[in-house]
Amino acid sequence: MASILKSIEIDAPADAVWDAVADFGAVHRRFAPGFVTNVELIPGARMVTFSNGMVVKELFLGRDDEARRLAYSVRAENFQHHSASFTVRDLGGGRSRLDWHADVLPDSIEPAVAGMMEQGLKVAKDVLGRVPA
Repeated sequence: MASILKSIEIDAPADAVWDAVADFGAVHRRFAPGFVTNVELIPGARMVTFSNGMVVKELFLGRDDEARRLAYSVRAENFQHHSASFTVRDLGGGRSRLDWHADVLPDSIEPAVAGMMEQGLKVAKDVLGRVPA
């Protein structure tokens, strides 16, 4: 199983970043607008449309506000397994760190998933870095 970890530092307080990350139904408006073009909430999940036209179902696995962690799992034909989480850490001074971890099978999809994660984080860093302190 391929394990991917991507991290970024953001010029915004951890609580503000967490508020956007934890808003499961608004990723297309608050976290990565443009990279994610639409989200439709369905019971226990969301249907996510990406700018490349790909649509996937993401199951909501859990949210821990104290740990600032959100977990989800993609269900799509090309995935045998997918489990991912976001964690927001306070770096002090109005800065935060966002970790995005994903485990995927088959291993052959790791480059595509890692590339999409990098694209999403670039957008998120720009968008969330504009959140006022």
